Amino acid sequence: MLTRPDGEIYYETFGEGFPVLLFAPGGLRSRIEMWPAAPVGPPRPWVDWTRALPAAGFTAVAMDQRNAGRSRTEIRADHGWHSYAADHLALMDHLGFDKFHVLGACIGGSFCLKAIEAAPDRVTAAVLQNPIGLHPEHPEYFPNSHAEWSREQRAARPDLDEDALAAFGRNMWGGEFVFCVDRGFVRNCPAPTLLLPGTDIPHPAATSAELAALLPGVEVVSDWRGPENLGPQETRVVTFLKGHTPL
Repeated sequence: MLTRPDGEIYYETFGEGFPVLLFAPGGLRSRIEMWPAAPVGPPRPWVDWTRALPAAGFTAVAMDQRNAGRSRTEIRADHGWHSYAADHLALMDHLGFDKFHVLGACIGGSFCLKAIEAAPDRVTAAVLQNPIGLHPEHPEYFPNSHAEWSREQRAARPDLDEDALAAFGRNMWGGEFVFCVDRGFVRNCPAPTLLLPGTDIPHPAATSAELAALLPGVEVVSDWRGPENLGPQETRVVTFLKGHTPL
């Protein structure tokens, strides 16, 4: 557990080598268990980076985001993307990693971009896998999802303040594009990036197309989903990260 001023963050590390901080899919429910395939049901359409990166010579740092999985913190009206970024940097400080790569799926794409904005001298490369964004035809998706998540949180923790939950939601989802940073920042993003585009409502194709157009020098892997692409997906991501690992 990482102790934070307002709670605790659960994390695990895998392997040895240059660190890669992982942000799992799952929206605000982003947690370590989202990386491997579930014991029952269909396989994940993505690589389990907690296994693949250590095998390639990296240290994978995985975490349950605040108020997901085994992590519990306060939820205040002034919390937002910056609260998550502060957790992420505190975790890497705690582990003694000054510089590190980031790899995020779903909401993790926005966590990656916010980490770069918060610590541009520390994040050495970023992989954006299936990044979220504001869908032009479904702008209500994330506010509605936040309302559902808030009901879950209140059911588990009746002491939570409804107004604080709502304000937190506005801070997270009241913007546009990728929610956490603006297009101007993306256009001047200082970290090398690899993009695995999205195609559905929470991960809009339009958002990925904009990221591909704006991110300087971005590499794009168009065909990455499905069992037939897991091997090439792993190879491409590992090659990219190794190519940007400081000597």
